Amino acid sequence: MDLQSLEVRGPSPGLERIFQAAHNQRRNALVVIASPLIRFYQKQIMDLAIKNRLPCMGEGSVFADAGALISYGSDFDASHRRIAYFVDKILKGAKPGDLPVEQPKKFELAINLKTAKQIGLTIPQSVLYQADKVIK
Repeated sequence: MDLQSLEVRGPSPGLERIFQAAHNQRRNALVVIASPLIRFYQKQIMDLAIKNRLPCMGEGSVFADAGALISYGSDFDASHRRIAYFVDKILKGAKPGDLPVEQPKKFELAINLKTAKQIGLTIPQSVLYQADKVIK
C-alpha cells in the first residue's frame, strides 16, 4: 500500500488542488483524520470526495453524516458525557491528578449507503450487519 499525506492548512486550504493531485496520482481512497480545521471543512471535503468518486473514511460518525463512505471511531456523545462527569468531579473539589485516565469504551462503525451509490460502490450485506449506523 502506498500512502501519501495531503495537508489541509490555513483559511484557504486549496481543497480543489488537493483533490486534483489525488486524482492525478490515481489515489484509490481517502482517510480523513479529525482536527478542528478538518471539521470546519468536512462537508466540502466529503462533497469533493464524492465528486471525484473517491471512497472516503473519517474518524467518527460525524464524517459519515457529512458524506464519507464509512467512518469508525469513538462515540463522541459518550466521550462528552464522560467529560461532563470529570468536570463535575473537579468542580466538587477532586484533584485532576487523582482522577483516572480513561480510554473510550464504545466505538461506532457508520456506513453511508447514499454515498456508496453516488460513487458506484456496493457494500456487502455482511459489512452492513456489522455497522452501528447505516445512512440511507
